[in-house]
Amino acid sequence: MRVVVIPKPGGPDVLQLTEREIAAPAPSEVLIRVKAAGVNRADLAQRAGRYPAPPGAAADIPGLEVAGLVAAVGSQVRRWKLGDAVCALLAGGGYADHVLIEEEHCLPVPSGWTFSQAAALPEAIFTVWHNVFERGKLRAGDRFLVHGGSSGIGLAAIQLASLFGSRVFATAGNTDKCRACETAGAERCINYRTADFELELREEGIDLILDMVGGSYVAKNLRLLRPDGRLVFINAMDGPKAEFNAMDIMARRLTITGSTLRSRDKSFKTALAREVEMHVWPLLTAGKFQPNVFKTFPLEQAAEAHRLMESRQHIGKLVLEA
Repeated sequence: MRVVVIPKPGGPDVLQLTEREIAAPAPSEVLIRVKAAGVNRADLAQRAGRYPAPPGAAADIPGLEVAGLVAAVGSQVRRWKLGDAVCALLAGGGYADHVLIEEEHCLPVPSGWTFSQAAALPEAIFTVWHNVFERGKLRAGDRFLVHGGSSGIGLAAIQLASLFGSRVFATAGNTDKCRACETAGAERCINYRTADFELELREEGIDLILDMVGGSYVAKNLRLLRPDGRLVFINAMDGPKAEFNAMDIMARRLTITGSTLRSRDKSFKTALAREVEMHVWPLLTAGKFQPNVFKTFPLEQAAEAHRLMESRQHIGKLVLEA
């Protein structure tokens, strides 16, 4: 099978297309003939040597989400059969034309969705559901702020929060990105290059913030939160360290939390997949949630996809087609 590997840490040019043998599925696994694979910032970090794959995952093949057709099933697999169209969240190995994955980590490709559109779902939807709705406890009527609103995760968070009845605000880096956030359902998007989001939103305050920036945003985020507000981290692109007033956290009963999904165990991902299928998949099949694919690339052009992501000129998801 064809795979894109990281032979050594470095820039996009280190990515290489090569051949590997196709492994047979374990009893609880399915083999997916990959049609499309999502590109994520975690892939860029892995390529640069800053985010190694967890034990058991492909150490040198990036890729956390795919969509394709079931090509083989293990002896204990009951739900899926050959030819079923599925998408799946992976711990790694998605930049390939075949992947092995636990049966229970797969979900059906939503009716009417292309493989490229479906490949852009798992990482964003699983991340948003766990961090916004489970950890962040978002409720209808809450004021919700999404940083990085024009990213794949950001647009997914905006759409889902709007569909579940929250008032959504966002930040993004230019007019086009802000327009995309507002089209997705944000009440207002603030261009962080021309305005201070804390000043713009502090009059009414925010109940929940989804932050992928960290660093200089942390103190501003905490000052914005209403009593019993929640701050959830899913990345720290501006740096992992910040100072804050612990007494203020106590006085307003604020919650600071966050998570990563890649290293979580099989049982956690199985339970999360069930929750996502129960609560989110009906919205997809009903056409209430819109795909967020900005551009697709052939698998052999993975380096070009990484360059575009690093440029931050895209809106939504980038996808490789195998």
